[in-house]
Amino acid sequence: MDVPVNCDDRGIPELGANARVRLLELARDAVHAAIRGDAAAPGTDTTEPDPLGKPGASFVTLKRAGTLRGCIGSLERHRLLADDVCHNAHAAATRDPRFPPLARNEITDLTCTIAVLTSPEPLLATDRPSLLETLRPHRDGLILHAAGRRATFLPAVWDNLPDPEAFVTALLQKAGLPPDAWPEPLQAWRYESIEVHGTL
Repeated sequence: MDVPVNCDDRGIPELGANARVRLLELARDAVHAAIRGDAAAPGTDTTEPDPLGKPGASFVTLKRAGTLRGCIGSLERHRLLADDVCHNAHAAATRDPRFPPLARNEITDLTCTIAVLTSPEPLLATDRPSLLETLRPHRDGLILHAAGRRATFLPAVWDNLPDPEAFVTALLQKAGLPPDAWPEPLQAWRYESIEVHGTL
């Protein structure tokens, strides 16, 4: 799918102040809809300005008092960015399998991070050393796929796992793959993101 218009040199849509505010409004409305018990995220305006009205991929991370409370996202652009953020915010509040649905009293101290992603770029790594050499810490998100299993770490995960070896090991473990091995055939992709932060 084509990259949305007005992108920077990494292929990430340019997000001005108005676009950032609007993304947070959409996420906030979706989370509040989830807390009310609505089965789905509210619809978006079909006239959302670019890049919100163009195809986009996003992850929405919810934290309460600094502790993870839900994170759901899309790795590929299969709907408009505005719709993607709404859907993922609602899902982060209700369908992250690691947590129960968000309760009404948890809206206090709830923060939201929206990561808007570039299209994944395949990495031609043939073994663990070549993958580690290719990775760009604090810049790359990483997707690993092998044996029918797939997992990803957003670029923000580098804050907690700054060592590339530990980063890859933890991601393999997250995917349910041997953390110290190189499962064959292993496929890898990287992507970048731009983040929008706010309170809900």
